[in-house]
Amino acid sequence: MAKQEAIQVEGVVTDVLPDQNFRVTLENGHKILAYAAGKMSKFRIRVLAGDRVTVDVSPYDFSRGRITYRHKGDSPRPAPRPRRRR
Repeated sequence: MAKQEAIQVEGVVTDVLPDQNFRVTLENGHKILAYAAGKMSKFRIRVLAGDRVTVDVSPYDFSRGRITYRHKGDSPRPAPRPRRRR
């Protein structure tokens, strides 16, 4: 039997949990538990609460997914502080 492809959906990270796990609210209102993909850990891409992400959801279990992309510029991030001069 052939392996089915994952379903890609977008959502917003609502909670950051231990061990690279996240609670994500999808566009359709469903809440799932997602983990960061291996490449995101390898390249140290930080995912924070409020970030808009793309999630691959398994067609076998709709309550779990894998975060594959963090969209840039859409999350409310604090502006960097200016450096103090000495």
